[in-house]
Amino acid sequence: MRDFEGSNGLRRWHEAGDESAPSTDARIVTSDGESIPAHSSVLASASSVLDRMLDKSQKNCMLERTIHILGVPCDAVLAFVQLLYSSGTSVSSRDIEEAIEKHGAALLVLSHAYRVEWLKKEAESGTAARLTAERVVDMLKLAKLCDAPKLYLRCMRLAAKDFGAVQQSEAWRFLQLHDPAVEREILQFLEETDQRERRWRRTKEAQEVYHQLNEAMECLHQICSEGCTNVGPNDARRGVPPSRRPCARVRTCEGLRQLIRHFAACGRKSADGGCLHCRRMLQLFRLHSSLCHRRHSCSVPFCSQFKSRMQKEGKEDVTWRLLVKKVIVARVMSGFAKRKVPEDNNTLRAGLRSRGGNKWNLN
Repeated sequence: MRDFEGSNGLRRWHEAGDESAPSTDARIVTSDGESIPAHSSVLASASSVLDRMLDKSQKNCMLERTIHILGVPCDAVLAFVQLLYSSGTSVSSRDIEEAIEKHGAALLVLSHAYRVEWLKKEAESGTAARLTAERVVDMLKLAKLCDAPKLYLRCMRLAAKDFGAVQQSEAWRFLQLHDPAVEREILQFLEETDQRERRWRRTKEAQEVYHQLNEAMECLHQICSEGCTNVGPNDARRGVPPSRRPCARVRTCEGLRQLIRHFAACGRKSADGGCLHCRRMLQLFRLHSSLCHRRHSCSVPFCSQFKSRMQKEGKEDVTWRLLVKKVIVARVMSGFAKRKVPEDNNTLRAGLRSRGGNKWNLN
């Protein structure tokens, strides 16, 4: 049996330079039968659970209070006791990192069992940061036992990210044979993650469509009201006058102009079924009329006709109203993205003063 009586790591009085420290009055016994001396006052102040265990030992009239910490290696128990002596204040971050790197899982178990919250947070964060796919299953079960949500979520996310490596681990094969409930829990999380990713992709694709429709509406108004040149994006560097500078949305503008030229020349607009490109152009004209607030001065074709039709019909269908609403939202968000942010508080102050906002103190 080893005796750690001379371990200076357990004496915070020695660390403070006080050689007249009181002798130890408690002893911690590990699963290996090793004995670690300690001071009951230090243990009691660091953990309420250890405090109750020490009181129980005292009531049993034991000359030296003894606490059994079983189920973890002796070195992990020693590291745990050394960290308790620090009380989470005097220990350096490097010492904590080294202890967690060597005994992260054991320290998480001990800090949870003996309710040392500051150490539990450190052990949970350190174990989550060092997690590998091979240890996901073991650490997931540990997180459930120790009520460690951060580690649990990290395990689930790593399993979703690298499930192939998780399946190759011995722990996963053991899980399939002996703990199907946890296996179902992991697979359900993977399915929910996949569904969220699909919804996110669909939402992003839909937002891109609404953004493109908003660009098309802006280009349509520009083409019909101001005209649009054939100037390409590279011509801006050759001293082109501002009035003939290239459109900021060259691809959208070019595609829309081709569609307008086709619509003007196509002879199948009124045929049965019509022309696909012409129907698409008419839908763009209709969308413009739903967004346009000009009653009689709009230069976009069919704008007033579509407005008159909407007034006669009374209301549009729900799907079309939803489309218009989404395009309006895309327009507003695009405006926010283009808005310039003041470089400093002086610029912001100047803007507020010009609006009579001197009453706010920005210092």
